[in-house]
Amino acid sequence: ALIGREENYKEECWSITLFPRCTGIIQTLIHGFPVEFLASGCHLGEPANQHAAHLIFIVAANRNYCMMERTGYHRLSPHLKPSTNKTLRAATQEEIAKYDKICEEAHARSKDEKILHIKHWLDSPWPGFFTLDGQPKSMSCPSTGLSEENLNQIGQVASSVPVEDFTIHGGLSRILKGRAEMVRNRTVDWALAEYMAFGSLLKEGIHIRLSGQDVERGTFSHRHHVLHDQNVDKRTCIPMNHLSPDQAPYTVCNSSLSEYGVLGFELGFAMASPNALILWEAQFGDFHNTAQGIIDQFICPGQAKWVRQNGIVLLLPHGMEGMGPEHSSARPERFLQMCNDDPDVMPNITEDFAVSQLYDCNWIVVNCSNPGNYFHVLRRQILLPFRKPLIVFTPKSLLRHPEARSSFDVMLPGSHFQRLIPDDGPVSERPDAVKRLIFCTGKVYYELTKERKSRGLEDTVAIARMEQLSPFPFDQVKAEFERFPNADLVWCQEEHKNQGYYDYVKPRIRTTINKAKPVGYAGRDPAAAPATGNKNTHLMELRRFLDTAFDMDAFRDQQ
Repeated sequence: ALIGREENYKEECWSITLFPRCTGIIQTLIHGFPVEFLASGCHLGEPANQHAAHLIFIVAANRNYCMMERTGYHRLSPHLKPSTNKTLRAATQEEIAKYDKICEEAHARSKDEKILHIKHWLDSPWPGFFTLDGQPKSMSCPSTGLSEENLNQIGQVASSVPVEDFTIHGGLSRILKGRAEMVRNRTVDWALAEYMAFGSLLKEGIHIRLSGQDVERGTFSHRHHVLHDQNVDKRTCIPMNHLSPDQAPYTVCNSSLSEYGVLGFELGFAMASPNALILWEAQFGDFHNTAQGIIDQFICPGQAKWVRQNGIVLLLPHGMEGMGPEHSSARPERFLQMCNDDPDVMPNITEDFAVSQLYDCNWIVVNCSNPGNYFHVLRRQILLPFRKPLIVFTPKSLLRHPEARSSFDVMLPGSHFQRLIPDDGPVSERPDAVKRLIFCTGKVYYELTKERKSRGLEDTVAIARMEQLSPFPFDQVKAEFERFPNADLVWCQEEHKNQGYYDYVKPRIRTTINKAKPVGYAGRDPAAAPATGNKNTHLMELRRFLDTAFDMDAFRDQQ
């Protein structure tokens, strides 16, 4: 039902008509001034919902009052036909005065409120989350690891077809055999780590909903959460719904190329379902730009504007792979610019610092460099005692990178998400001999380690991976800096200098070390476009910033 303000003098205000417009999927248009006809529309739709399982949409589009927060709450002049105006003027002054009095009394009481309680603003109650004074019931997060038995059981489901007489594609058979081999070797790649995280939460009774463009298969043909029978048309199987008899349902659904509409729908779903893991994946990270209104107006400032928490997860494939300016960047600089932490203030490091940081932030931004950490951050999203949006820059080439593997050992009980992964290689044996400490995030780590090995600098150059960018891991960056007292500092990224992470991390690193040393930059030069469309130029830029990262004289004169 589309409830709109009547502006057509030729239509009766009580009419319920079929209307040809962009909301044609909804079909019914109701002019919404008379509230009783809204009720009629709901009664009309209820049987369709009950007996035919049709979704019922109610779009309230009646703007009878001002739309801006700073504008006074006054009735707009109605553009109605004379008969309707006459009816409206019949409202008694006593009725208007009575309503005004209710509003004035409520406004007066609000001045005495000292604390804004989140639970007062929840139209969909979140049982179990908050105390009576509106605070979270806990400020700790349990281990996100799993037992090896659990990992093996989920891995077996991920590498098999749980339905009899179901013929899958030959190429998919090879993928499932590869998964089975990884389970036997106690390792996971990106797709299997995601399967482990989803499967474990489903077994714990957590409903998971994943939507986006081509998410059933995965844009890069890595996921395959929906199997298709090659002999029977339209016969499908979702193995993740065959984990255990008492598991929660797994909903995975491909969506149209309507990022704005789909992300808005999933945001509302997550707002009403705090005990479900709701994920939206862009086909490429670049494509979230058409949903920027949802991100800027609702996801980023939602709690600050409306005291409403939300645990939605955005999966944004990101990475400079030589694929051109439209398929390379999820624009991390935009998300980091909207983070609400202060780059110039070193926070107090307390025992619960990692969790309290998450509670204070407006959203969480991560770029995982290995599958194990991706597994942990997905499970942490549900196990936290509160809800925050999670922005994940996911990889493309790392999905099949031979070194992008994690052992079961980093996923066992007692393990957790690592906000920063320190260098535990040869540099840890003689930290005083280390001449350079490179901070980086995501895929570029593998290019740096390959280049470091080819130059024979594994004893003198340390590389630390910043997995969680916001909230910034001040405590762990400080520990890594103090670990290598004779090393200069460099931030390395594959993005252009005016994009990516540099403008966000540099002032925070400087604050962490009390501006004791400068922070050098190794990355692409500033540019208007996110990436070049020429493969040779792409490789030349890569070679140039890798040379800078390992040139010991590159930042000698920098202050």
